[in-house]
Amino acid sequence: MTETQSYKGWQGIKRAFGTPSAATMLFFGFGCGLPFLLIVGGTLSTWLRDIGLALSLIGLLSFASFFYVLKFLWAPLLDRYALPLLGRRRGWLFAAQLLLTLALLAMAYTDPTLHLSTLIAFVALAAFAGATQDIVVDAYRIEIAELHAQGALAATYTLGYRIGLILGGAMALYFAELFGWQTTYTVMAALMLLPLAATLFAREPAARVAISKVTLGEAFIEPFREFFSRNGVLLALAFLLFVGLFKFPDQMIGVLAGPFYLDSGYTKADIATVSKLYGVWLGIGGAFLGGVCVAAYDIRKLLAVAAVGVALSNLAFLLMAQHPSEIWAFFAAITADNLAQGFAGTVLVAFMSGLTNQNFTATQYALLVSLANLPGKFVGGFSGYIVEQSNYSAFFLISAVSVVPALLLLAWLWKRIGANDQA
Repeated sequence: MTETQSYKGWQGIKRAFGTPSAATMLFFGFGCGLPFLLIVGGTLSTWLRDIGLALSLIGLLSFASFFYVLKFLWAPLLDRYALPLLGRRRGWLFAAQLLLTLALLAMAYTDPTLHLSTLIAFVALAAFAGATQDIVVDAYRIEIAELHAQGALAATYTLGYRIGLILGGAMALYFAELFGWQTTYTVMAALMLLPLAATLFAREPAARVAISKVTLGEAFIEPFREFFSRNGVLLALAFLLFVGLFKFPDQMIGVLAGPFYLDSGYTKADIATVSKLYGVWLGIGGAFLGGVCVAAYDIRKLLAVAAVGVALSNLAFLLMAQHPSEIWAFFAAITADNLAQGFAGTVLVAFMSGLTNQNFTATQYALLVSLANLPGKFVGGFSGYIVEQSNYSAFFLISAVSVVPALLLLAWLWKRIGANDQA
């Protein structure tokens, strides 16, 4: 059953973070973050380059990440069908986590120098299982608690996710240096037993309608039809466009962050310490701040604050551009950027959660997440060109100004969001 308590005021904030669901999301976040770098990120590419694989082949393996972008395509199946024993959400979640664990273990015992095609197949299988896990975890979070508790659940999820990223990234590299890649991937697969256990002990959200009664074709069509029918075509399109524009300023600079740090005279050690270690914990802090605010304040005001905060944090990189190689400028920019990103990420999660219908959470939320991240796939291709035609300072100014369309659309949506119970 969904938690239906009040989350207003300080007592409400403590209640939101103190629910058993919040602790559950910590482990689920860990399970989603741990495998990401191992299957579609830097850890896998480092392993393959370490054993001498050509860069062209390593680049092709990055296509596995599209399972995460296109996950809304099979999400309707997770809304439509339930697996036996554990329920609709926990059943699929356990199956995805188990498949992911076995795929990581299979990767550990596959020699890329002898069986590269087999490794690629296991990578694809792991990516599919990881994306499926993400779909179900998002649906579970939305269905298990009320809107004002979503910020707290998103914050604890983020904490677990970041810890998983650290273990699957930096710690995995340390392990590989000391014990080799086979042992590293075996240990990482074993760590997936933690979220598997959490799934077994978690409670199943209550199903709102008998989804199983719809046909397979309706399972793919009904979530989209319901979204447009409930909101109206114009408002539905406006919501989708706003979600796509909200993270635009952040996505503009994401691709060029690493090159900018190097071009500004910072060493790889500086980047690792300030951006990858200090910045990670600042991002977690921002996420928890967002969770507290979601439990206490109007989501519309938080969207405005978050959008402006992300845009202004981009301007903080001007300090680095104007003071190259000065470590204080690096710390100042990373502080502003990661706090703003963490805060905005939690607020956006809460907003998108409120846009979904409880009967189609897997499909509708997967679509919204894909739209929120899709612009970054296109922006990255042009960001380098913008810098080459101007300079980094001008680029950061442009990225900050790019928030204007989202703010204008939010102004138009203001009363309409309130009418749809997003306040």
